[in-house]
Amino acid sequence: MVDAARYPDLAGRTVFVSGGGSGIGAAIVRAFAAQGCSVAFVDVADEPSHALARELGSRAAYTRCDVRDVDALRGAIAAAGQRLGPVRVLVNNAARDDRHAFDEVTPAYWDDNLATNLRHHFFAAQAAVPQMRDAGGGAILNMGSVSWMRGRPQLAAYTTSKAAIMGLTRTLARELGALGIRVNSIVPGAVATARQKALWASPEEERRFVEQQCLRFRVSEEDVARAALFLASDEARAITGQSLVVDAGLAQTSVVVP
Repeated sequence: MVDAARYPDLAGRTVFVSGGGSGIGAAIVRAFAAQGCSVAFVDVADEPSHALARELGSRAAYTRCDVRDVDALRGAIAAAGQRLGPVRVLVNNAARDDRHAFDEVTPAYWDDNLATNLRHHFFAAQAAVPQMRDAGGGAILNMGSVSWMRGRPQLAAYTTSKAAIMGLTRTLARELGALGIRVNSIVPGAVATARQKALWASPEEERRFVEQQCLRFRVSEEDVARAALFLASDEARAITGQSLVVDAGLAQTSVVVP
């Protein structure tokens, strides 16, 4: 990350990131590592995750973990604390924005989608909080999405999950504040990740997204990572229960790209 702000209080802290092997998650892992943090991250994509761990060396450690497996996720968080020191920052980033037609969604698909995009946020927090409490406090960041604000079609299960994250964030902020733990969410807009470009975003759609934003540039993974650094740092010590939208003004329009 070029010319990023420095947050001296983050240096030496242990950070746990889910879905950290690629896209926004990888940018977040790199950003915290550059601040002098020890970063543990989980993913199910081994190749990019191992490559990222090699790139960052001793600053990052990868463990394969499917966040739908709550016991495995709990184990990964516990292992991170034992190996690197108590987790002080938790970034619940793992998600999949797979499109799904309204009339084809089954109960099993619905449950699996919410397990991928919502359930792990709660149980990862539950696992990390004792470490944060004993260390004197911490920060939890939940990853939302402007997709639910815009009513994006073919994403009903995904947008339900992302809308619920706002409520979860506010409740956990109230429950955990007395322990010195802040809970916020980051709400990205149309971020130009490699996955988005490969699967959904044609050049024409890329142009239309930018035209609908207040700011006329494509939001990057690094833009989201910068927000994560700020919210995790002591610069944001009085900020909790909030949802920080990082979308270049996209959610201010009611126009939806089909």
